[in-house]
Amino acid sequence: MNLYPLFADLKGRRVLVIGAGQVAERKIEMLLRAGAEVDVVATRLSPLLAQCKRDGRLQHRALQFTPQQLDGVWLVVAATDDVALNRRVAEAAGRRQIWVNVVDDAPLSSFQVPAIIDRSPLMIAVSSGGSAPMLARLVRERLERWLTPSLGLLAGLFDRCRTRIRAAFPDLARRRAFYDELLQGQVSALVDAGRVAEAEQELLRTLAQPGAARRGRVILVGAGPGAAGLLTLDALRALQQADVILHDQLVSAEVLELARRDAERIAVGKHGHGHSTAQEDIHGLMIEHARRGQVVVRLKGGDPFVFGRGGEELEALRAAGIDYAVVPGITAAVACAAYAGIPLTHRDHAQSVRLATAHCARSIDTLDWRALAVERQTLALYMAGAQLDTVRQRLIEYGRSPSTPVALVENGSRRDQRVIVGTLAELPELARDHQLKSPSLLYIGEVAALARELSWFGAAPIEGRVAALAAAA
Repeated sequence: MNLYPLFADLKGRRVLVIGAGQVAERKIEMLLRAGAEVDVVATRLSPLLAQCKRDGRLQHRALQFTPQQLDGVWLVVAATDDVALNRRVAEAAGRRQIWVNVVDDAPLSSFQVPAIIDRSPLMIAVSSGGSAPMLARLVRERLERWLTPSLGLLAGLFDRCRTRIRAAFPDLARRRAFYDELLQGQVSALVDAGRVAEAEQELLRTLAQPGAARRGRVILVGAGPGAAGLLTLDALRALQQADVILHDQLVSAEVLELARRDAERIAVGKHGHGHSTAQEDIHGLMIEHARRGQVVVRLKGGDPFVFGRGGEELEALRAAGIDYAVVPGITAAVACAAYAGIPLTHRDHAQSVRLATAHCARSIDTLDWRALAVERQTLALYMAGAQLDTVRQRLIEYGRSPSTPVALVENGSRRDQRVIVGTLAELPELARDHQLKSPSLLYIGEVAALARELSWFGAAPIEGRVAALAAAA
């Protein structure tokens, strides 16, 4: 260990900063956040630092550095591009035994400023000892992805209850186990949900009944359309917490690979043809595992609240008294359009978007076809593969031109994505000629034609029936 790590309390203590450029601004910002009294020595202040001076947040001590300015100072930061000046500052500070940091010059520095993850009162510092600051920043960025902003609130809650926890668990091993339970259980989940008062009540309840069974919960998670990179950070965290994962067939293997290794995975997919898990059975599985004290992730393709029956599942959980949370996902209509180069809105072509599902004759008869056929809008239809003849008939019947561009996107955002473009008049034939498979999205409107020129992911769009007929010939 080449450096001794520590955290300094600078509240009300003077810190001298030499320099007032962009680098100095960053250092001063952190010092002010820590409550330091900052004195700046510089020929002129940047606009931002000049505003800080007017606001009374710092003092512009002098134009030029002199060793006398170090009197009464606890820390010194040299942040100029003048190497000789930085050396003079470091030597003067050293003679007075004052800690000094010379930016980007480790040999002249007696302390290093680490990369910081601030979840106050929880603070995490990452340092390479000045040898590779970019590496320290990279590590910090990766840690940032996993550390939720609510950790500070959780740390504050633990601090308020610390005396009670120590009294209840004087044995260190048992106390550690109790904290592990808090971090993995409902207390942490409530803090994440912004319900800090309830979290404190739950913590106190757990303290009063330390032997009580762990309360399970369900996290309803949107997995997006398939590409693992489209998962949100909260979705990734949920997958890493899960004891049990109930996943749909549309959830890609790529996404499931990111889950906790020892989590039990249960496929509860719905297929148009073949085995399907009844919705009531899915409700039963969620409730059963949560009542065992497990963290259950209900993993659904796209977004659970957009044609995902997420509302029904929450209603079942609420009726059963099961705690739950929801992590939204990127809905397929948005993601697949983006990956196909189809802007859902466009100033010249579409001022609105309509999302609808048309997976069976019963649902298709409930749609407002007059509204769906309005021009200068984009229509995105989920699960419409079996009803394309009806879709074409109804839209043309209610006034949409047969020449309206359409695009069929199969396996959107995945490596085997296909985009088929054509017109409304040939819609069913497009799907049959090219043997369209599920999952797929249908886009109708002028913007669908833009896939020809704006496509950027996967194979180039397939053009209408011409290619299919030529191949057949």
